Amino acid sequence: MNEHYTPAVMSTLATQLTTRDRHLLRLVWDHKVLTSHQIARIAFNDPTTARHRLVKLHHLGVLNRFRPKPPVGSAPWHYVLGEIGAVVLAIEDGIELSEFGYRRERVLSIAYSQRLAHTVGTNDVFAQLYGAARRTTGCHLHTWWSERRCAAQWGTHVRPDAYGRWTENGRTVDFFLEYDTGTETIGRVVAKLDGYDALTRATGITTPVLFLTSSRRRESTLQDRLQLRAAQTAVPCATAVTGADPQDAVWLPYDRRNQRLRLGELTAHWPPSGARC
Repeated sequence: MNEHYTPAVMSTLATQLTTRDRHLLRLVWDHKVLTSHQIARIAFNDPTTARHRLVKLHHLGVLNRFRPKPPVGSAPWHYVLGEIGAVVLAIEDGIELSEFGYRRERVLSIAYSQRLAHTVGTNDVFAQLYGAARRTTGCHLHTWWSERRCAAQWGTHVRPDAYGRWTENGRTVDFFLEYDTGTETIGRVVAKLDGYDALTRATGITTPVLFLTSSRRRESTLQDRLQLRAAQTAVPCATAVTGADPQDAVWLPYDRRNQRLRLGELTAHWPPSGARC
């Protein structure tokens, strides 16, 4: 372990970190990057409290942060795991930092990645569902697997941006998420269903694929293509447009063009054929 992280130093740090802090460190590591807004939604009831605590965690070195420069306006702070935070998590896991897999330059490279908007957008779905479940009786986000974990589990056939299991008022739906920023052709997006068909055949389990698109116009085009493909796939699909609350009635099934459903209602529209995990 790095000489700067002596038992005495880590013992002092441990007294300054709450259970919530440690949970946040793990979430930031698992999701690569989370914005201040997302973290506030996930773990805090008051945005001012969230902001003050994040500044403290940054000063402690357990989180690093950067602020992208969008074409217009300003962006929130984006938080990634700091090296000291990685040491904390490695100690929790009972392993050395070298085994934990943390590389500072690799972690910070997300700031310059062309996939930053895609990663943040996908993580926003998680943050909204997690926050809704925390605040709303009858809602629960049982499972959320990141792109990395999905690839490890199903990479032979598909590489979804996330996999989730959501319950609302007794209705539970499993789903794969495809977050579409509009950089790929519609044809390439629709072609991903080939992999999901193969996965369904291999496992005998049918899980809906939810496409979150960048605009209403793109969603309409995608819906047209999904309609044409309907006879060739056993995988149910639905679409929505980014910016809306993913638990609300924003999902448009490919076989119901005139009525949007809540996320939890999709399980009644497409009864599950099995459990995914």
